[in-house]
Order: sequence, then structure tokens, then C-alpha cells
Amino acid sequence: MSYVNPDPDPERTTGLEPGGGVPPGETPPAESSMPEAGPHEPDMRSRGWAVTPLTLILLLVVLFAVGFLAYALALIF
Repeated sequence: MSYVNPDPDPERTTGLEPGGGVPPGETPPAESSMPEAGPHEPDMRSRGWAVTPLTLILLLVVLFAVGFLAYALALIF
């Protein structure tokens, strides 16, 4: 397989000044004058907590509250 240099030859490229510089207002070689849009990426914003994790957390909080209440009542009576 032969190697092909992707850089343009400065001697044969139009729009270049001697030494390889680009004059003002000239688009450099291999550059687009308009930015290209990339591929569309779907919106990945979070939709918040799912129902199942919130339900499990709430259930644990209620169980701890009931346990502490039962413990406090056991100490009183």
C-alpha cells in the first residue's frame, strides 16, 4: 500500500502566498467556509427519578419511622 500525503503541495495550491501563508480574506485549503453540522444527537436530559427507586426509598423511610416510633412507645410503656 502506498502512502498518500493528505497535505496539499504548497507549490501547486492556489491562494497561498510564498512561504505557505494565506492572504487576508482567503479560505485556507482543506477548510470549509461554512461550519458543518454534526450528526443529530437525541436529547439526553434526565427525566428525574424513576418511580421504583422513589417508592423504595419512601418505603424504607416509612419503615424506619415506624420502627423508631415503636421503639419509643416500648420505652414509655
